[in-house]
Amino acid sequence: MTEERRRFQRITFDADSEIRTDDFSYPVELIDISFQGALTSAIHPTLLNIGDTAELVIRLSSDIIIRMPVVLRHKLGGYLGFAAQSMDIDSISHLRRLVELNLGNEELLERELEHLTGN
Repeated sequence: MTEERRRFQRITFDADSEIRTDDFSYPVELIDISFQGALTSAIHPTLLNIGDTAELVIRLSSDIIIRMPVVLRHKLGGYLGFAAQSMDIDSISHLRRLVELNLGNEELLERELEHLTGN
């Protein structure tokens, strides 16, 4: 497919990450992230099924954490693709800063935010 269907830039980023549910917590490797969701690689076999909800916890530093409520949208091999749900203000602020630093372009960031808010 030559037409790019994604409206959000994916940021390749590596950080200490884990998936949490009410029943379990396990580490994952963060492959990329956007305002729309994240792609991870499971380090251990997972109990998640398509449509399950969880929380993706991404530690940017000891005191900066992104908590992204997510829904599992696709699962292929060890790869887990999550769609982001509504985040708390601190997490969305940290994610915004992460995207801003990695895009390196204020215009692209503004376009991302417009897509996020539906404007």
